[in-house]
Amino acid sequence: MSHSQITRFLFEGLDIRGAFVRLEATWQKMLAGRDYPLPVSELLGQSAAVTALIAGQLKHSGRLTLQLRGEGPIQMLVLDCQAEEDSASALLLRGMARSQASVLPAPTPELLGAQHGGRLLMSLDLPTAREPYQSFVPLEGETIGEIFEHYLTQSEQQPSRLFCAADERSASCLFLQKLPDADSRDADAWMRISQLAATVKTQELQTLPLETLLQRLFHEEIENGDGVRVYPPRPVRYHCPEKSEQIRTMVLSLGRAEAESILAEHGEIHIHDDICNRDYRFSAEDVAALFAAHGPQATH
Repeated sequence: MSHSQITRFLFEGLDIRGAFVRLEATWQKMLAGRDYPLPVSELLGQSAAVTALIAGQLKHSGRLTLQLRGEGPIQMLVLDCQAEEDSASALLLRGMARSQASVLPAPTPELLGAQHGGRLLMSLDLPTAREPYQSFVPLEGETIGEIFEHYLTQSEQQPSRLFCAADERSASCLFLQKLPDADSRDADAWMRISQLAATVKTQELQTLPLETLLQRLFHEEIENGDGVRVYPPRPVRYHCPEKSEQIRTMVLSLGRAEAESILAEHGEIHIHDDICNRDYRFSAEDVAALFAAHGPQATH
């Protein structure tokens, strides 16, 4: 059984924290039936891993939505993750990409059109807030990891490093962040840890268990310091439930005359849910039964 989870860890003597995400079954379900060009699926997978990582750091329950938009061959990446306050509960993740039909390999900024006003939008919807918190930043960086490094350093005022990878089987991200007391503990620690992390190989990110990865990258720090505390993992699940009732309400909101006009032109009412890649189709008989069940008030 393939796993999808986020695991946090802490270099206890250095005041440097980290987390590691690997999405396997969750990522494969998000990708199923999409037929994205390889450069698109790679960037979507990396962004999915980062989204789970950021959502997994939330102190309160909430819904995190990340959008990368630009004027390049990939017009949009959208990721949505629901996090509960209980750190043992699963993160619920979904996402999609919108791109040209054919996308050739190219540098990440070029794929996303970063040079033409591309931007990252983060929206955080908390149950206790009247409106979602939103922030926009330019797409600055040569990779998905660097784009989010820039965002996190700006928003949290703490230097961060992210190393991401994705293929058709899994999507991974290694995250490190310098905490406020790091320099007072060891003035050179952040530079050392960052340089060691930068030696990580894509295959290591995609295949090694976290404990093995940490030992391979940081064995001298682990042996010479206070060690690394690894916290219990948190599962990440693909979550795209059917919206049949919402879609029926949408059709009713058209009114009978408009619904019948669409039927006359197209032979059916077809609604596609982009983010979940699911189709809803209504024949003339379906529409007649729907309006009949809701009475005269639905015929406006």
